[in-house]
Amino acid sequence: MEDKINKVVLAYSGGLDTSVILKWLIETYNCEVVAFSADLGQGEELLGIEDKAKATGASKIYVEDLKEEFVKDFVFVAMMANAVYEGTYLLGTSLARPVIAKKQIEIAINEGADAVSHGATGKGNDQVRFELTFYSLKPDIKVIAPWRIWDFRSRSDLIEYAKKHDIPIPVTKEKPYSSDRNLLHISYEGGILEDPWLEPDEDMFVLSVSPEKAPDKPTYIEIDFEQGIPVRINGVSHSPATLLSHLNRLGGENGIGRVDMVENRYVGMKSRGVYETPGGTILHIAHRAIESITMDREVMHIRDSLVPRFSELIYYGYWFSPEMEMMKNMIKESQKDVTGTVRLKLYKGNCIVTGRKAEKSLYSEDFATFESDTVYNQQDAEGFIRLNALRLRIRALMKNK
Repeated sequence: MEDKINKVVLAYSGGLDTSVILKWLIETYNCEVVAFSADLGQGEELLGIEDKAKATGASKIYVEDLKEEFVKDFVFVAMMANAVYEGTYLLGTSLARPVIAKKQIEIAINEGADAVSHGATGKGNDQVRFELTFYSLKPDIKVIAPWRIWDFRSRSDLIEYAKKHDIPIPVTKEKPYSSDRNLLHISYEGGILEDPWLEPDEDMFVLSVSPEKAPDKPTYIEIDFEQGIPVRINGVSHSPATLLSHLNRLGGENGIGRVDMVENRYVGMKSRGVYETPGGTILHIAHRAIESITMDREVMHIRDSLVPRFSELIYYGYWFSPEMEMMKNMIKESQKDVTGTVRLKLYKGNCIVTGRKAEKSLYSEDFATFESDTVYNQQDAEGFIRLNALRLRIRALMKNK
């Protein structure tokens, strides 16, 4: 090895890959490994993770509850921007990576570690998201990405290594796909899902019932926003994480938030992903609705023109970049008057806006009415149209010469 590695902080999930990586780092670099697991709402997946890490050779393990930070500082910021990648994906995994990597660097600094490591493969987006964050926050950090340098080539190789070294690995029935869960979503990729024509089995889904099995009676809810941020459901205040968790339950019960898409990875290939994002889907629709009556037209259109770029930055891993900092400030500025209440009907996979109101609403019945009014002279529209048609008329005259 070129440089001596003394201590590594590993992003550790307790699954097969990171369990093997933990042991492999110790063997390969003869170094101390500190394990770090972020609680982003994956629930029972974290049970027993401390014992598992210690049994595999970790000198220490940090299990950090980052749910509130994740939702407040990452998810809600993306929601204020209406961020959607390629028109479909609400960026659940993409938003989780920078919050994990940020804490990992904090731990590395506190521990005096000279390297960090992760279990992302050399084919996916996550390696980019982790490492761009690492280098943005600590430019001199060493990064070890085992999947890019070791000799293992398959899951079978990892299982054989684990058995040889008595590494405790999950004994649950192997899933025919990989999944990643946090408070915003669950993603499913790989395995049987690699055939984009194959419909996923119903028993794969965790957060939502199918629309066919959702209740026959709709659920009505009201969400209050303050400066673009959701703060109350049906008049009850919630912290960011509990609010999203509550909406996940309501949305999931009504079959809302399933997405099946083929997306373009940053590294160049196409990948099929299936997602469940019930609470995020509700918030996205509700936020658009409250903006519709509180946001100036030109401000909205400028912001909307930047949504694809903003979403790309998140998807590609540039959360801690100067261009992202600039865009976040602009988006926050656009939300100053986005305060009010949205009423929604949740019904069999649909999230339907049924009402919106705001003290600073820019919508005026007096202006919009088809009845007689005193604020709008319809004859004024003639000059407006003639001026806007001028260049079109000149073009037509030139073509007809």
